[in-house]
Amino acid sequence: MIYCTYFGYKIGSNQSDISVSNKDKVGIENAIVGFIHAEAEDVEDETSEESIRKVTTKLIKNLKWLAKKNSTKNIVLHSFAHLSESKAEPESVKKIFNQAEERLKNSGYSVRQTPFGYFLDLEIKAPGYSLARVFKSF
Repeated sequence: MIYCTYFGYKIGSNQSDISVSNKDKVGIENAIVGFIHAEAEDVEDETSEESIRKVTTKLIKNLKWLAKKNSTKNIVLHSFAHLSESKAEPESVKKIFNQAEERLKNSGYSVRQTPFGYFLDLEIKAPGYSLARVFKSF
């Protein structure tokens, strides 16, 4: 997770069969950006809603904690699936993202998901202090 004073993105290339209608550059200020990767073992049973709910709850707790530490209510969920050889199925990851977005919005956060399945041109401005960059594995 990175606290960004500015996070911008524009679609680079598509790596899935999902299409996005808006290909304009998007920019968000004062946001926690979760660079999120779900491994196959994170979602023990890909069909289990309980398994997905547990992962989503852990994700939300970490995002809220860092948002509070950086005094922001803005959160960006960004799929970063190429960090590991182990990957959860895209459908399960998308469920996690959608559930996290809905639950965070219900808690008063402004949430945006970057386009799923796309490589993006990123622009990141992040301050240099310890709670601006946090890694959490669960």
